[in-house]
Amino acid sequence: MAQQYIHGHDQSVLRTHARRTVQNSAAFLLSSLKPDMHILDVGCGPGSLTTDLATFVPQGKVTGVEPTAEPLEQAQKFATERKVSNVTFQVGDIRALPFPDQSFDIVHAHQVIQYLDDRPAAIREMGRVAKPGGFVAIREADHGTHTWYPDVEGMKDFQDLYSRAVRANGGEPDAGRQIHAWARQAGFEWSDITATASAWCFNTPDDRAWWSSVWVGRCIESAFAKSVVEKGHATENELSQIVKAWRDWGSKTDGWYAIMHGEVLCRVH
Repeated sequence: MAQQYIHGHDQSVLRTHARRTVQNSAAFLLSSLKPDMHILDVGCGPGSLTTDLATFVPQGKVTGVEPTAEPLEQAQKFATERKVSNVTFQVGDIRALPFPDQSFDIVHAHQVIQYLDDRPAAIREMGRVAKPGGFVAIREADHGTHTWYPDVEGMKDFQDLYSRAVRANGGEPDAGRQIHAWARQAGFEWSDITATASAWCFNTPDDRAWWSSVWVGRCIESAFAKSVVEKGHATENELSQIVKAWRDWGSKTDGWYAIMHGEVLCRVH
């Protein structure tokens, strides 16, 4: 990637990614999937979404790429444990994907483009390896739409800190509302861009416990925690107050949290 992934690949981060499935993170793709498709999943992480995609194309194949080898062993283990054999994983950079032109029916990325500094260029490169008649498919969260209840002290501080840190690293935290525009800047015509939206919502006891623990972990042990302190975005004391806020929110029996995502499905010619 053009710059270091702000979250890193600690287990607190991979644990979040490993929960993703087609139904909860790529449902906008379902109507376009065909059993014999070849799909590229860019920024595959620990491979849960990549492996799930493979189950929808039993006569096809899915390839997952990640710019670092760190999560790929876990990705392969995930696929092997689920006895999914039509999926492979390899190192690959979205800026220069290691595949010939027109190699895949669908080129997919989930929560990747927002962390890059040249987002239209990345989408253009995804389009290069997509076949005519195929699709570039992208889903990105929009941090400015994070909404929660109740209004626990410190949660807004987290939202502000996260936005500052991602932008200082060259990314765009409010990506969801902009990806259709980046696709147009990448060269896709408006008539070939289908823009939609969907949301994650965490409101059951298990959801709240998991989502709060994810961010407690990220604010204690991930590259994000180290980076925000080292770069002066927050002091260790301020970060500890944010950890407390996440724990407080996670303990609320009426807690609710939602995140809007923007999605684009771009037809390739």
